[in-house]
Amino acid sequence: MLEEVRITGLGVIDDAVLELSPGFNVLTGETGAGKTMVVSGLGLLFGGRADPARVRPGAERASVDGRLRVDPDGDVARQVSEAGGDLDDEGGVLVISRSVSAEGRSRAYAGGRSVPLSLLTYLADDLVALHGQADQQQLLRPARQRDALDLFAGPEHAAVLAAYQRAYQRRREVSAELAELTSRAQQRDMQARDLRRGLAEIARAEPAAGEDVELLAEEERLSHADTLHAAATTAHEALQADPSVGQYEAADAVTLLGRARQALTGAASHDAALGALAARLSEAAYLVSDVAAELASYADAVDADPGRLAVVQERRGELARLVRAYGSEGAYGSEGGNGPDGGNGPDGGNGSDGGNGPDGGQGSGSSVAAVLGWAKQAAARLAELDGDDDRITGLAQQETALAATAAELAGQLSASRKNAAERFAADVTAELSALAMPHASLTVSLTPLAESGPHGADDVEIRLAAHPGAPALPLQKGASGGELSRVMLAIEVVFAGADPVPTFVFDEVDAGVGGKAAVEVGRRLARLARLAQVIVVTHLPQVAAFADTHLVVQKADDGSVTSSGVVRLDDQGRVRELSRMLAGLENSEFGRAHAEELLAAAAAERAGPRPGPAGTAAG
Repeated sequence: MLEEVRITGLGVIDDAVLELSPGFNVLTGETGAGKTMVVSGLGLLFGGRADPARVRPGAERASVDGRLRVDPDGDVARQVSEAGGDLDDEGGVLVISRSVSAEGRSRAYAGGRSVPLSLLTYLADDLVALHGQADQQQLLRPARQRDALDLFAGPEHAAVLAAYQRAYQRRREVSAELAELTSRAQQRDMQARDLRRGLAEIARAEPAAGEDVELLAEEERLSHADTLHAAATTAHEALQADPSVGQYEAADAVTLLGRARQALTGAASHDAALGALAARLSEAAYLVSDVAAELASYADAVDADPGRLAVVQERRGELARLVRAYGSEGAYGSEGGNGPDGGNGPDGGNGSDGGNGPDGGQGSGSSVAAVLGWAKQAAARLAELDGDDDRITGLAQQETALAATAAELAGQLSASRKNAAERFAADVTAELSALAMPHASLTVSLTPLAESGPHGADDVEIRLAAHPGAPALPLQKGASGGELSRVMLAIEVVFAGADPVPTFVFDEVDAGVGGKAAVEVGRRLARLARLAQVIVVTHLPQVAAFADTHLVVQKADDGSVTSSGVVRLDDQGRVRELSRMLAGLENSEFGRAHAEELLAAAAAERAGPRPGPAGTAAG
């Protein structure tokens, strides 16, 4: 609720502070004193249009500051916190501000932080309902009417609405997933076909891990068999000559090592050091003999087999084709490649490291291991794609079931709304009769939607027939400004307790009303104030008498309204003000007696029983 409002530089108001209380707050004063500027200031504070023409002449800007008591754990506090603002040290008080310069620039603040104007407008929906001559149309948006009717309908209706919204949202999610899978069916079929073809090709080739490396080494040996045989033979003869061929021209390494060892052994008896060196020469001779034997075996094993070379080269070619198609980096390109995610890659399937390296083999980025990795991923993706058909079938069945559930709940929702609309219309029509509109009747129109939405299958619109035989029109078309304020009052009284807005502001709710009807207006405002804070600008003493807090707005001698011009009246002050409003004279004996009588009657009304639960008309 609003605890305090400060207005500066707005119209006739120079600088004024309004201290408000829970319950029924009323503002009175002479015509032109600036009462309506208070309502205009509240409209500005809660996101209304910033009109630079309203800035007081000579002032740089008009500003309105509001101090509100809010739930520190509620939506309002959360929205302010997300915008970077804070509640004050007391933890439950929010300060919001709005200013407009004489040039038309507007600023908004919440919780000590500059915020978008839209935030104030958003917060207003949860904080205040403004009912002034210029505010009625936007405050009676069809969406707000539907929400209010749903609240009026009660907890059982709310449970059906929640169940419907869950089913509706879940159906939207399922439908979106189903549509995506269905729309991509052709693409998935093509991808699955490509994956099967690749997997079949790899299966036929049966590549083994490391096979490409082994084949490369074998091809090198077979291609250079003569060179390898000559190298091994020459090395063997240098290490250990073959006596059978009579090569004695040059001593081999083994013979030379034997001569060296014998020379040292003959002199070792004179120095032990030579004996140790002779032993090491013996070890070297054994090692060289072993190498020579292995070279002989290697030379015998080297076979220049053209047939085997052809087989190896053909197998390497087959593996190279697989690597180019499925093992290069390009096969996993972002556009899909031949990898599990799609067709040919953007570079035709060959990665930057693919193809043949400078040594005739596969580059570092291409290998049979990569082909096998592709096959593993492709098999997993193929299983996933094959499972999509089952997924589509399951989703289609789920969507059908959810559609049926949502349709059934939407029907229940419409029936419940119809029942609530009839009760609501009857209650408001009864209120209008007591508010000097005895021939008016209110109806709630439920129009079926072509397609159910997130709130059901109905459009909700409140309509008014001003007199018998008149067509039922939307509120803003079916009532004049003064009538509309009374209609809004009747609606708020009936909605009391259902609409969560904590503060209601009415301007000219008493337009065109007098006598007994004026007393009824005051009585109903007092009843509404038992459930929420009510702020009313009025000219009628019958209305003002019901207030819990009475503020009077007075102009200074220069025609402006300052802080001293907004006075909170005590009991005697209220008698004088009501007397002025009744008789035009503050000290009229007749006026004072009538004022005291009004106050006594209003006090008795306020002390009466509290209104019933939400959704029940105030009697």
